[in-house]
Amino acid sequence: MDRNQATGLILFAAVLLVYSIFFATTPEPLAEEEMVNEQELTTKEGTTPEIIPLQAEPDSIQDLIAERQFGVFATFTKGRKELVTLENEKIAVTFSTKGAEINSVELKEFKTWDQRPLMLLDERSSDLDYKIQTDKGLLSLNEFYFNPTLSKVDIDGVSASVLTFIAQAGNSRIVRTYTLPEGGYVLDKSLELSGLSGNLTDTNVQILWDDRLIKQEADIEESRRKSNINFYKSSGSHDYLSLTSDSDDDEISEPLKWVSFSQRFFTTGIIAANQFNSAKLNQVTPTDTLSIKNMTAALVLPLENGRAEVSYFFGPNNYNLLRKITPGFENNVDMGYFFVSWVNKYIIVNLFQFLEKYFSNYGVIIILIVLIIKLALSPLTYKSYIGMAKMRVIKPEIDELKAKYPDDPTKMQQEQMKLFGQLGVSPISGCLPMVFQMPFLFAMFFFFPNSIELRQQSFLWAHDLSTYDSILSLPFTIPFYGSHVSLFTILMTVSQIAYTHFNNQLTAQTGPMKNIGYIMPVVFMFVLNSFPAALSFYYFVSNMVTFGQQAIIKLFVDDAKIREKVEANKLKNVNKKKSKFQQKLEDAMKAADANKKKP
Repeated sequence: MDRNQATGLILFAAVLLVYSIFFATTPEPLAEEEMVNEQELTTKEGTTPEIIPLQAEPDSIQDLIAERQFGVFATFTKGRKELVTLENEKIAVTFSTKGAEINSVELKEFKTWDQRPLMLLDERSSDLDYKIQTDKGLLSLNEFYFNPTLSKVDIDGVSASVLTFIAQAGNSRIVRTYTLPEGGYVLDKSLELSGLSGNLTDTNVQILWDDRLIKQEADIEESRRKSNINFYKSSGSHDYLSLTSDSDDDEISEPLKWVSFSQRFFTTGIIAANQFNSAKLNQVTPTDTLSIKNMTAALVLPLENGRAEVSYFFGPNNYNLLRKITPGFENNVDMGYFFVSWVNKYIIVNLFQFLEKYFSNYGVIIILIVLIIKLALSPLTYKSYIGMAKMRVIKPEIDELKAKYPDDPTKMQQEQMKLFGQLGVSPISGCLPMVFQMPFLFAMFFFFPNSIELRQQSFLWAHDLSTYDSILSLPFTIPFYGSHVSLFTILMTVSQIAYTHFNNQLTAQTGPMKNIGYIMPVVFMFVLNSFPAALSFYYFVSNMVTFGQQAIIKLFVDDAKIREKVEANKLKNVNKKKSKFQQKLEDAMKAADANKKKP
């Protein structure tokens, strides 16, 4: 073939190609009889491979691919994607007919820090996938199309909306049903597979939930510190992944009741009707600010007679609300270590909820909480003051001992203990009552930063009591302090220094220990500068009330009368034998002194 022939063929092929694309019409479909005859003819000529029976012949190449990939499930892959919304006055949940899965969740009662609708999850941030093991391998239900039906039912006197998704092919069908009661944050779900038992090779459903937590608060670092994966074992114990690790994962082989992605103020959780057989959990703190944390939960949910049930929780971290959802779910709110958590769980939460019924200003509620707690602890405050007053009136005797034994501190301490016994004075009487008040001070350290009730609540100059009240932004960052100035923290520091100065006038404390009281408020100024304004305001009010309490007690306590009582104790105890505790303490001090003198 010469060059001209080759050129002519190429041009001819190009003309045919252009014509077929732009001008040729779609051929009319052949009659069924003609198609059969043509198939028979091509078979005899040996030009056609294996013939697919007419009734199973796919309409397109895509159908053929789907049938080979999905088998009997191929029919489920045909349909149209649409969005359907199920909602009540609390939440709005949007689903896609492709997969019949959750597409987005909006909490209607809340807004983000910049006043946008609060989306707990959406199509871009969350991937929730249910997979089943079949004779065609592991198939995702998100590949199947469902037909939705919306209805209303009554459950124990409560109206509920029911959204039913059905994918059906002959006698085989998959049903996903979602039930949302009015006024709640819990979405119930059931999954039912029927007519497919011969095609399933496993009686478990694999759930994969990948959630990139959406930023809801202005302070992203605080949000990251408070976000975590919590889980509750069927045996009845709560656990969680590390809060501080940038990357953490855990493989759990024992059954679980629920798993949650808990943020500072909101929680997304999945709860099994019975149990999850196992789980693999992972969380990563991203280097960018597109999400708070990236969390993944891979769960194994058993099918019982082709059916499985779970519940979802999408809502706020309100302690009294969470404890009603399922056992242990209240652990999504951090109430502190065991020695202070009881204060929050049984006293502060209920007191806060009670005051909310009568007062809408949360600054006023905080003041009232301080007054109520201080009133309840006033007997301890009084005992503490009296203990310090006794130490103050015997200061001359203590000074005499210090002058008598300036070079022998052990002997001085022994004589001092003897003096305390004679005068009926305990050196810890002024401190012990304060120890019993410490759980309340520490409890607030956990309560206010995690209290959703304070979120976006303003008071005085603080626009949001759940974050710091910045009155001045600095053009630089002070190490351990930050780049802003919190006024409530400054007021707390000043009040604590004033209280320390007042307290020093009431005690016999001297030397370096007397000055530590001035250092601690400054340390706390650095620590609390980026903490919620509610916490600093609470400590400020607490200092002022304590200051007032001691000023009032001082008006009714006469040092001369305390001195008379001490002298009376001295006469009464002149021949009193040492207590076992005093004797053991003296023996211990002598032993320590002897060991010190050994070469």
